[in-house]
Amino acid sequence: MKVTVHRKAHFNSAHRLYRKDWTDEKNDAVFGKCSNPHFHGHNYELVVSVTGEVNPETGYVIDIKELKDLIKSEVEDEFDHKNLNEQVEVFKTLNPTAENIVVVIWQKLRKRLDKHLELSVTLYETSRNFVTYKG
Repeated sequence: MKVTVHRKAHFNSAHRLYRKDWTDEKNDAVFGKCSNPHFHGHNYELVVSVTGEVNPETGYVIDIKELKDLIKSEVEDEFDHKNLNEQVEVFKTLNPTAENIVVVIWQKLRKRLDKHLELSVTLYETSRNFVTYKG
């Protein structure tokens, strides 16, 4: 029997959506106020969902403390209270859209999870704007 375990987390980050190879006018036309050269921030909410068979010995799909610690080390410690464009290496060359952020988070977590577990990550940029990536 497969069960999905969910863990919520959050982090606060600043970012700017823009392409260095575009003019300021084009960036403003495409990204609007999200292209503010002085950056802007979000209180991101994260839901990490892990699906797998229930271990008959433990009753767990995954130990929730293990998942909590994984999210802290791979996401919160790296992204919380940071300027994503300037302080997170991957986003120095990758536009930190919600879509790109959720894929990066998924990739970081996927590397650390048992291969038999399925992973889905949902990132809320605002209460009304959110993205999901399942790999």
